[in-house]
Amino acid sequence: MRPSRHPRVDRCVRDCADRRDAEGQIALFTDDTEFRVFMDSRSAEPTYVLHGREALAPVFADLNQYQATTHFNGQSTVRLNGDRATAESYCIAHHLTVNGDQRTLMLASIRYLDQLVKQGGVWLFAERSLMVDWSDTRASSP
Repeated sequence: MRPSRHPRVDRCVRDCADRRDAEGQIALFTDDTEFRVFMDSRSAEPTYVLHGREALAPVFADLNQYQATTHFNGQSTVRLNGDRATAESYCIAHHLTVNGDQRTLMLASIRYLDQLVKQGGVWLFAERSLMVDWSDTRASSP
């Protein structure tokens, strides 16, 4: 399912995070969105919950701490129901940190559990649960 027919929004779904386009990422969510983060997907309660589109800005800005990131998204299942949809997508996230001569690479296996809504002909995320299934941080070399 494509989130919209708008080229800028379509591009942001692919690569806003890795190109540090926080404004583009934020535009993909409804004004009253709820974003839940589970740093341990086995936990019944989220690590934290953000309410509203503007609350997302610090989360997306946090990616700026990394030298580079790459998010491989795939294995998506979408169920349409009129102007609403549910989706589950898998992601392997790579976060590279460089401090002087030291490099570390953090890998995370993430699942996104989404509720989407079509507003004004555009699909937006109304709710997102980011589920971290596992992560690993290791030394990295160029």
